[in-house]
Amino acid sequence: MQIIIINGPNLNLLGKREPEVYGNETFESYFEKLKSKFATIDFTYFQSNIEGELIDKIQEVGFLYDGIILNAGAYTHTSIGIGDAVKAITTPVVEVHISNTFSRESFRHQSYISSNAKGVIIGFGLQSYDLAVQSF
Repeated sequence: MQIIIINGPNLNLLGKREPEVYGNETFESYFEKLKSKFATIDFTYFQSNIEGELIDKIQEVGFLYDGIILNAGAYTHTSIGIGDAVKAITTPVVEVHISNTFSRESFRHQSYISSNAKGVIIGFGLQSYDLAVQSF
């Protein structure tokens, strides 16, 4: 099974950025643990702060991989383009958020991805990615 994790803007700052919201662990450190925990899965990881690069990656893998775990960060709430990219592909997408977006600012309550995702996992910290993997 081949799964890609695609992370959007500012998620490259995990471990440094707002640790009270996002925790103290870097994604790279967590990713190594995830690969060990699910050793039979072939994982790929991609992160970008640029909307078009996220869309390009979704289109590139969206007909080839068995699953996409997508944390589009703030683009979740603003990018119709990313939502359309998810709608256009055949690979199932699980939308993931580390924090509970519904306990935060009201603009974070809207997602342009959710309606075309296989499912949505919100608010379980980095464990949200574990839960997404288990859904495939």
